[in-house]
Amino acid sequence: MPNAIFVVPHGMETSLRFVRAASRLQDVRLGVVSQQARPPAGIASAVEVFERVGDALDPDQLEAAVRAAAKKMGGRVDRLIGILEQLQEPLGVVRERLSIPGMDQETAKNFRDKARMKDALRAGGVPCARHALAGSARQAIAFGEQSGYPMVVKPPDGAGAKNTFRVESAEQLESYLRTHPPHPTSPLLLEEFVIGHEHSFDSVSIGGEHVFHSISKYFPTPLEVMEKPWIQWCVLLPREVSGAEFDDIRESGKKALDALGMVTGLTHMEWFRREDGSIAVSEVGARPPGAQFTTLMSYAHDLDFYRAWAELMVFDRFEVPERPYACGAVFLRGQGSGQVAAVHGIEELDESVRDLIVESRVPRVGQPQASSYEGEGYVILRHPETEVVEEGLRQLLRNVRVELGQSQSR
Repeated sequence: MPNAIFVVPHGMETSLRFVRAASRLQDVRLGVVSQQARPPAGIASAVEVFERVGDALDPDQLEAAVRAAAKKMGGRVDRLIGILEQLQEPLGVVRERLSIPGMDQETAKNFRDKARMKDALRAGGVPCARHALAGSARQAIAFGEQSGYPMVVKPPDGAGAKNTFRVESAEQLESYLRTHPPHPTSPLLLEEFVIGHEHSFDSVSIGGEHVFHSISKYFPTPLEVMEKPWIQWCVLLPREVSGAEFDDIRESGKKALDALGMVTGLTHMEWFRREDGSIAVSEVGARPPGAQFTTLMSYAHDLDFYRAWAELMVFDRFEVPERPYACGAVFLRGQGSGQVAAVHGIEELDESVRDLIVESRVPRVGQPQASSYEGEGYVILRHPETEVVEEGLRQLLRNVRVELGQSQSR
């Protein structure tokens, strides 16, 4: 019976859903390392060992906690897992120190350091945007002169679209550099701004073989969502992803994972279809996708992907599912500021759209404004036909509006 340690720094619901799935695995002893004072709610009875740390991202503290847990679990830890992107490198460090199977530190760096990632992708023949790592304002300006505008600036170790900005001109770049001056110890990653439709390529690898993929499309792009906090957005998982239209990303997706050294895991890749039809890989995370993507894949495949990820990471096994449904989600983001004052349009939705809803979290009046780009709520639709889901998403985007403010009236 394997001993598995799940590192979950905070009690975020997304993380806890994965922990609960791991706790339901048969023939596994589960331990948890966290910055919280006690085991996550709802799974305390399933956790055999709990260790608290001050900083779960500190490899030394993490190692000490895993060693302490190992003593309570018969002297060994067989798997050390976690879902947060920021955790992957510390987990790799501790795995190496304690000879625990799984992704090592150098491979984790390939996914965590976005400049290093782009270098590896280019070396592996994977199409991606031009980029540069600037340790000074002069280097940043030189890249702008070479690549042109607009461009994207972000930290090399960013997660998702956080702290990512579009820069439209040399003047805007210079203004940005005055308030965010790069330094050799804290450089900026600059990238060509790719114009096109953004997608994801979520994949499962076992022993270096890439056995499964799911493709989705964003409306609009995550960067646009970050720049316009009021805009509602959606993601669509078409039912059919094996056709010729996706041949190029299937080929490039596998090349990218090989170039980065992925062996076993669930990865989340973002990529663009340019206006001329070519593709460009943006970045890859060595962790499950966020923003309800794991839930969407579960609905599209009639498979609990939270449990499937846990089985993959603990037992190195994954049964490739069929995809009987298209699936999509609209993320409801409030307009204005303050708490949720009213939600418009939900009651007026056509019955044809209501029949497609498989999960929802409609914002509540009085609910605080969300700090995440996912917004105050979401609605998930499912149907065997992609076109039906697309039309349902359009109706939701047209008709549902979340109003923020101080009023408590509905």
